[in-house]
Order: sequence, then structure tokens, then C-alpha cells
Amino acid sequence: MQPPPDPPDERARAAELHSLSILDTPPEERFDRYTRLARRLFRVPIALVSLVDTDRQWFKSRQGLEATETPRDVSFCGHTILDAEVFVIENTESDVRFCDNPLVTSDPHIRFYAGCPLVGPGGHRLGTLCVIDRTARSFDDEDRAALQDLAAMVSGELASLEMATTDELTGISNRRGFDVLSGQALAMCQRGEQPASVVMIDMDGFKAINDRFGHEEGDRALVAFARILRSTFRESDVIGRLGGDEFAALLTRTDAASACDAERRLREAVDAHNASSPAAYSLDYSAGVEAIDAGSTCASDALRRADEGMYARKLAKRAKLRRAS
Repeated sequence: MQPPPDPPDERARAAELHSLSILDTPPEERFDRYTRLARRLFRVPIALVSLVDTDRQWFKSRQGLEATETPRDVSFCGHTILDAEVFVIENTESDVRFCDNPLVTSDPHIRFYAGCPLVGPGGHRLGTLCVIDRTARSFDDEDRAALQDLAAMVSGELASLEMATTDELTGISNRRGFDVLSGQALAMCQRGEQPASVVMIDMDGFKAINDRFGHEEGDRALVAFARILRSTFRESDVIGRLGGDEFAALLTRTDAASACDAERRLREAVDAHNASSPAAYSLDYSAGVEAIDAGSTCASDALRRADEGMYARKLAKRAKLRRAS
């Protein structure tokens, strides 16, 4: 058996897949319709929308197969994402790469495989639309073209997922994306018995920027602030724009004291930006930090407490400015 090697863009590819927040989600009709169509069109018993994770292939949609995932090192789809073309094995028993593969020698007894890569909105090959038969068969150019057409439609569904979970202006998660990703991150922390914390962040003076310099400049301020957030927090942290000038960060493997340290680094980064920016205004914010209760898989309670702390700091800042004036 020949395990599939990682593609050259593996790190970015996996990051894009995870950013879509699709792994381990329930079945959806918009994907199932394509696997049903593929099974009928090619007259095969099995059709799958397979997403290749770092160590497994997980099936977003499956027709004719009970398993929800298999290890990546035995996957056919791991080979398919190495190239942009349709990948076909007409008879696995005569192919040295697959003849002793456990998916060939035991259930589901794959004899024929054809898969077309699914391309994410960032251009990386995230998985496949594939069809499988338990008997060897041929697959001509017309078949390949039809599978490519169906895979392009599934890729379009993946692109719509990014739009649903990503803030169009700043490129970070929107509220829905933040909720989905933070739930996944907290589940991982819970399994590893690791702490997590949240930081609620509200930009100060944003309305004044809009009123004085216009909404286009206000948009530039939001983009700049999101860029600072992205560069300050870690890749493992979840950052989102919850709406307007309100942002949040969920920090994995981080207790409240360490989260306060991270917020101080954010303050330093904002100060450094202001010192070097040619803009006629400065960016500013108020923040609240809270630890997430041990064992919790939902950040909502901690976010509410952090929001209350953030608002109290914002009021104190306003009162201080009034006294100074």
C-alpha cells in the first residue's frame, strides 16, 4: 500500500479547510443532492463528498457507505488532491499502490475509484467528489468531464460556506463563524482538559471616525484594526467581528492571567500602529477579559461577562475624559 504524501501547500490547504467550519457538521441537502446525482449518473453503489483533514478523510455527504470517515493514510482521496485532474483507478487489484489497501481487501471492497478535487475559495484542493464501485470498470473522457462538472458545483457550495462565516470587509470570522469555530475550539480544549478565555473588544471613537472622515475611512479603520488583531493573537485563537465595531477573541490553552497578557500585547500593537499611521485619527478600544468555565463547550456566558467588563471600562474611560476636559 502507498499512503498519499502531503501536497506542497498542505499547511495552507488544511487552514482553509478548517476556516470553513464544515468538518463534523450534520448532513446537508445541498451536498447530498450531488452525491445522489453522481450515484445515479455513473451507476455506482457509492458516491461521496470527502474532505481531506490533516489525519483523516471525513465525508460531508455519503451515499451507499455507513462510515463517516477513514484514516487519511489509506484514503484514495488523499491521492486525488495531489493533482487538479480527475484521478481514476479502474481496477484496484492490478494497481500496486492500492491492491493491499484495507479499503480494497475488506469493506467496502473498492475495485473502482474515480475522484475529482474540490477547490476551496482560496484555491486549495480541500477534498473530492468521488464515485466507487465494487467491480472493476472503465471511465472514459465523457465520464471524466461529467464528474468535473459536478465537482465544480460542489466547490461552489464550499465557496458559499466561506461567505456565510466570514466578514466580507475584514476577512475574519463573522458572528456565525466565530460561534462555530469557538465551539470546535472549546470542544478540543475540553478533551485535553485545557483552559480557555475570551476577550471582548469594542473600538472607541469609531462613530466619530465615520462622522468626521466618512464611512469609507471608517471601513479602513475596521480593516486596520482586524489586521492588528490577526497579527497579535495566535493562529490557534478564534477571532471574529461580531458586528459593527465589536470584536471578540477566544484564546485556547489560555487562563485569565495569560489572556490579560495577550490583551496588553494588543494594546502595544495598537499604540505602535498609531505611532506609524499617516491617518488623521488614532485607533482605540476597550476590552473585557474572562476565563471560560471548565468543561464548557459554549463561550456565551464568558462573552456576556467579558462584555459587561468591557462596557464598564468604556464608561470609566469616558468619565475620565470628561473630567480632563
